[in-house]
Amino acid sequence: MSATIKALGLERLSPAERILLAGELWDSVAATPGISLLSDAHRADLRRRLEQYRDDPLAGSPWEEVKSRLLGGGS
Repeated sequence: MSATIKALGLERLSPAERILLAGELWDSVAATPGISLLSDAHRADLRRRLEQYRDDPLAGSPWEEVKSRLLGGGS
C-alpha cells in the first residue's frame, strides 16, 4: 500500500487536522537522528551570512525598512 492521502484515509480529516498532522510529520522527520534538513550548500551559505553579520552587524537593514522598500514605501 502506498502512503497517499486517499490510501491512508486522510481526506476525511479537516484542513486544520491535516495541517496539524503535516506539522507532526515534519517534526518526526526533523527528530530523526542523522538526518539533515539542509543541503551542504545551504549550510555553507548560512555560515557565510552569519560570519558577515558578525564582522559588521550594522551593515544590514532592519526588517521594517526592507519591507517598506519592497512594498514601495520609500528609502
